[in-house]
Amino acid sequence: MTLAEFAPAKINLYLHVTGKRGDGYHLLDSLVVFAGIGDSVSVAPSEHLTLSIDGPMAAGLAADESNIVWKAARALAARAGVAQGAAITLTKRLPVASGIGGGSADAAATLRALERLWGLTLPAPDRHGLALSLGADVPVCLAGQPARMSGVGERLEPVPALPPVWLTLVNPRVPLSTPAVFKARQSCFSDPAPLETTPRDAAHLAALLAARRNDLTAAAISLAPEVATALAGLAACDGCLLARMSGSGATCLGLFASAEAAAGAARALGALYPGWWCESAPMLT
Repeated sequence: MTLAEFAPAKINLYLHVTGKRGDGYHLLDSLVVFAGIGDSVSVAPSEHLTLSIDGPMAAGLAADESNIVWKAARALAARAGVAQGAAITLTKRLPVASGIGGGSADAAATLRALERLWGLTLPAPDRHGLALSLGADVPVCLAGQPARMSGVGERLEPVPALPPVWLTLVNPRVPLSTPAVFKARQSCFSDPAPLETTPRDAAHLAALLAARRNDLTAAAISLAPEVATALAGLAACDGCLLARMSGSGATCLGLFASAEAAAGAARALGALYPGWWCESAPMLT
């Protein structure tokens, strides 16, 4: 018996840095959604815990205890008192260190898959705490629904219903370290800006998001100028309603009202920048 879980790309439609805790962690306010493209995690019964990695983005990833998938499996087994193992396969399709939560989504998918394999039903607070212990983005990835994320990632709130939107995701294949981007950030803190209006359509959503921003963009560009090129390229594409960086970069996204326009933008940018990762996908609602 093999069980599989999808690990969709996590997209920050806006990201405000609202403060900093005494322990150094930054406080955020962000609208998080997911795209219909991502990695996948499959698990099968095994006496011992094993991890193998395949897929187009597998190169350079270690299938050992340093991998967040391994850490998630170990943490769940310890929390639930599980002695059995599992054969885990991570199929990696998303760029690494790219601002779209690939590692966090992989950890969340691992938790969901192993809960099914091992027949676990953890109390909600334990499940949430376990996810948070693995990383700030893991709780929202575990929930897998559009949400307003605040605090350091531990507070999740529902958001108004979102309209059908298509995304073009562009990564210049320059990895960016999240701590390095936060360290390079020089702007003041921003106020929270929760989305309180229900967007009528893709254009209305883009207009609401245009009043917000990603506070990490300037810092990311200072470390990887290619981010600015990606944003300009997306903004110049026919039908692009909004171009924005996701997370700490370097992946940027364009919002489109149709699948055809998003796919056309991905093709155009892929032809213009052959070494870049350019894909289109629906926003999952």
